[in-house]
Amino acid sequence: MNIVAYAQKRHTTKAFDASRAIPEDTIEQLRTLLRNSPSSVNSQPWHFVIAGSAEAKARIAKATQGGFVYNEPKVLRASHVIVLCARTDLDADYLRSVLEQEDADGRFATPQAKAGQQQARQGYVDIHRYAQKDLQSWMEKQVYLALGTLLLGAATLGLDACPMEGFDMRILDAELDLHARGYTSLVLVSLGYHGEDDFNANLPKSRLPAAAVFTELG
Repeated sequence: MNIVAYAQKRHTTKAFDASRAIPEDTIEQLRTLLRNSPSSVNSQPWHFVIAGSAEAKARIAKATQGGFVYNEPKVLRASHVIVLCARTDLDADYLRSVLEQEDADGRFATPQAKAGQQQARQGYVDIHRYAQKDLQSWMEKQVYLALGTLLLGAATLGLDACPMEGFDMRILDAELDLHARGYTSLVLVSLGYHGEDDFNANLPKSRLPAAAVFTELG
């Protein structure tokens, strides 16, 4: 696999072929990619809502009305839509559940190693909760790591994707009852196969030159 070729080829899809559906085994691979995304101190402060049926996508599309109506077709015509959500807190119960999962998965050779991991993760949470006072922003940054994993991974699986922040998060949070579950919606990703009316598929990719984005030290 030439990962650079996929990065150069992928594009933000502006129109999907509504007649083509993603196979379930490919969706399962996307689930695996998302679950294995990196996050700071393995905090995993995310949740992913997957909509594949017409009825489920219509629920998501309720948040693409008014000023965001231009995104409605990208939701309704896609094969699947994934709502990437961030947690609204990292409380003691959640942090304990992460630690115990790590323990069950065999990550700690000794009780001291487990205690050290707990202390390190709690330390970072406390820094962002009390010192920098940006805990929500910090959690959202971890979700965007998962977004990057999803977009590049989808390209390697032959899928087209469109990430969208253009939706009413308040409407979607209410529609999916996310706040009661401890989450808030952050970004949508429509997935499928681009249609013939996807103008962006044939446009050349445009990025700033390497000299503008890299500084080489030493």
